[in-house]
Amino acid sequence: MRARDKAILRDLERFRCLSRDDIIRLHFVGLRNPVNEANRVLRRLRDRGEVEVITSQAPYVYALKPSPIKRDSQKIPHYLEIVSVYHQMAQLRAPDIFIPEPKYGKGLPEPDAFALWGKPMFIEVQRNQFTPAVWADKFARYRTLYHRGDWTRELWQNKQAPAFPWLIILTDNRIAVPDGLPFRVFQIRGIRELIK
Repeated sequence: MRARDKAILRDLERFRCLSRDDIIRLHFVGLRNPVNEANRVLRRLRDRGEVEVITSQAPYVYALKPSPIKRDSQKIPHYLEIVSVYHQMAQLRAPDIFIPEPKYGKGLPEPDAFALWGKPMFIEVQRNQFTPAVWADKFARYRTLYHRGDWTRELWQNKQAPAFPWLIILTDNRIAVPDGLPFRVFQIRGIRELIK
């Protein structure tokens, strides 16, 4: 198997699914005809049973086979939104670390992504409105993670001055952030606003 094929499969595992255009942006930039080349490679991977195609989306969406998500999953647009956040960051500067949906344990937050991008950050992609009670629970989980202190031992941490990740909420709607949180919260519409 070619190195690029392996890289595509690793990204499909990391992001759960990718549109054909996402795969082009990640692995076929700079080629003379990236669409045809990507289609050829994806067809080969599909024929070999490595990936499956979800044709209900346009452009087609690809996932590992067997797929970790159902073909009609309502989460597909959400996963693609997480990939979009990665692309927005990479256009400015590729993150040093980008982990979709990291797991910290029962009762702890489940951010849409963790990124080390100059600063460590948890990213919540919120395109739907949640109730204040749902947000209160999310903030309480982040507060619990903060007070547990496990984050100070992460490999990416500066051991002399550990820093809790910023909480970045990508949203078009304002969310009531509780007073007294021991970490920084930013509500923005898009990643470029962080640069400002």
